[in-house]
Amino acid sequence: MSGAASIDLPAARDVQAEFAAWTSHLADERRLSPLSVEAYARDVRFFLVFLQDHLGGPPSLAALKDLHPRDIRAFLARRRSEGLTSRSVMRMLAAARSFARFLERRGKGSASALNAIRAPKIARSLPKPVSATAARQMADVETRAGDEREPWVIARDAAVIALLYGCGLRIAEALSLTRAEAPAVAGALTVTGKGGKTRQVPVIAPVARAVADYIALCPWRLTPDGPLFVGAKGGPLNPRIVQRAMQDMRSALGLPDTATPHALRHSFATHLLARGGDLRAIQELLGHASLSTTQIYTEIETEKLIAVHAAAHPRA
Repeated sequence: MSGAASIDLPAARDVQAEFAAWTSHLADERRLSPLSVEAYARDVRFFLVFLQDHLGGPPSLAALKDLHPRDIRAFLARRRSEGLTSRSVMRMLAAARSFARFLERRGKGSASALNAIRAPKIARSLPKPVSATAARQMADVETRAGDEREPWVIARDAAVIALLYGCGLRIAEALSLTRAEAPAVAGALTVTGKGGKTRQVPVIAPVARAVADYIALCPWRLTPDGPLFVGAKGGPLNPRIVQRAMQDMRSALGLPDTATPHALRHSFATHLLARGGDLRAIQELLGHASLSTTQIYTEIETEKLIAVHAAAHPRA
């Protein structure tokens, strides 16, 4: 919330007050993560910056209520001319709609102009998982032999990566774990996902060992309610550190740029499905609200089957 609250808003005071109430609503009632709230707020700020130029002054609630579809089209055209992709434009439109609908529910605005605009079409891209061999290598401290960093840091990065692949966690979910929530061998991990929803994820022995090895080497006192994974100074581990570790591993293993921390979560789902995992069970493990979100992994398997057929069939 602090990031959203600190955003300089080019708008009249009545809009600024409603903006603060909206970001609080996103955090407290919709229970979005701080990063999500900050992203929504940043996108709405871009919209208000445009309106300030487009309308000739800081937009007020009355000005927002009086917007027409042509104003929204002008905003989208401006963002397009600045090189934004369809996905980014769609995200900004969604944020502006969320704010407008919030105002409408409070009797202080209208979402009709934004609702009248059709979101741009985007090409549906399939997740790009890494191979099982590459995923295991990334989570193995031996792969980092010769690394000049401290052994506990290497063990920490390996433990986080093991959780991403071995349990299918999002990076934010892994880094939000407390010391008391550290997984045990042959146990289950309670994960708090998007919207504050919790789920149980089984923990395989290699993952539990990787976490235990890190805890044994960590020089900082890990309190039960404190973060399980800490940075060099003992504070909560920044996701960028994990992303940088993955970048180093990509270079060392010759993997493409698509081998990101989130790709390990895709790999978890894809490899389970390839070995006969039930789609509904995988949905539960991933914490997807809808089965249709999980079904994208069946398309990955279909693509692989087609590729194998094309390469191996005599008449392909």
